[in-house]
Amino acid sequence: MTSLHDFKATAIDGSEVDLSSYDGSVVLVVNTASKCGFTPQYQGLQELYATYGERGFAVLGFPCDQFGHQEPGAEDEIAAFCERNYGVSFPMFAKIDVNGKDAHPLYEWLKKERSGLIGGAIKWNFTKFLVGRDGAVVERYAPTTEPAKLAGDIEQALGAE
Repeated sequence: MTSLHDFKATAIDGSEVDLSSYDGSVVLVVNTASKCGFTPQYQGLQELYATYGERGFAVLGFPCDQFGHQEPGAEDEIAAFCERNYGVSFPMFAKIDVNGKDAHPLYEWLKKERSGLIGGAIKWNFTKFLVGRDGAVVERYAPTTEPAKLAGDIEQALGAE
């Protein structure tokens, strides 16, 4: 696999999504959790999506329960929580593993493309990967990086239209 567009993932409603549908878009891939200290970042992620969505930008949220059991709910509960508390309208996906033997292939690829401070492994919830229009990883951001701080990099990745 050589780009984001080579992968498929299960949407939070159970439907299969071919990520090639994001060909030509700038995408921020984020592993999320509903009961984490970083959960309020949903608001910032939604603001980025609202600001740049019409220019070809998408946020893809991948709930994960591998860090402190901070995403214990089922998909319908996660979707309702995100919409009710943060007005999330960007695409959310079914709960996945991002580390270990059952890690989703997308995350295996993302970690290989951009290692973090502790090597390839995802350190915690809300690790972010910015992917360019060509499907290649542009940058990786720590969980502590507030979504608003990504605006300049997103603008640059969106470039001229």
